[in-house]
Amino acid sequence: MSATTTLVADRAPEADAHVTFARVLRSERLKLWSLRSTWWGVALTVLLMAGLAALMAATLGSAASSPGMQETMSADPRLATPSGAVAVTFGYGFAQLTVAVLAVLTITGEHSTGMIRATFAAVPRRLPVLWAKLLVVAATTALLAVVGLAAAWLATASSLSADGLALDLSDGEHLRALGGTVAYLVTVAALSLGIGALWRSTAAGIATTLGLLMVLPLLFQVLAGSAAWAQDVYAYLPTVAGERLVATGPAPDGLLSPGAGFAVLAAYATAVLAAAAVAVRRRDA
Repeated sequence: MSATTTLVADRAPEADAHVTFARVLRSERLKLWSLRSTWWGVALTVLLMAGLAALMAATLGSAASSPGMQETMSADPRLATPSGAVAVTFGYGFAQLTVAVLAVLTITGEHSTGMIRATFAAVPRRLPVLWAKLLVVAATTALLAVVGLAAAWLATASSLSADGLALDLSDGEHLRALGGTVAYLVTVAALSLGIGALWRSTAAGIATTLGLLMVLPLLFQVLAGSAAWAQDVYAYLPTVAGERLVATGPAPDGLLSPGAGFAVLAAYATAVLAAAAVAVRRRDA
């Protein structure tokens, strides 16, 4: 063993001793918020949630005086029971796309630039990096969801009140829809981060995530019309199951309860993150 190798080996434990999880967490927070894509993602998510909420509030107001529009809306389980909660939370389905892309980029961006090698050199145990990224992404998404919902409420408060559909914070179902939106988006972000860690490629990570969140539900919704088994599978897809926590009104036949649906989504996220943790430990950077 050369003198240089011996010196590095002697210093490694000392250097590792100064790597605390708090420092790794701070580093990941700084890295995420120093990216321009993060700020664009935040702005786009809030605008989507507020803008789509305002659009839905206007639609609900118009439907009140249009029997034909009411009949059309009743075909959609999310709109069958119009309420302030439906309008305020309406944008979450589109916001999940920006949240998912942001979560994937959090880890694949470092792989594409090669910065991940420096990160893992500073944190040789590697898993603290993954958990720190997870906490930062989860906290950012939660904050983003709360701000987005607040913006959505401000954008719809007057029109909903005029139509007698004001958001009622004393209604347990309305509160569940609001809290469920935050929990749903945070869990989708965690799932997306895990997928990004598994693929290590931005293109593959985003394609897989969007396919899982958007394409599969549409595919099985079409198949469900001609195959009973497809309807059973459809209810257990990540987004279909998780969205039950946000939905208000009676559950359509074949779909899960809010608690069971969110448990299914959380199980998907947990399984993917567990696989990502194994991959991060075993693979080369």
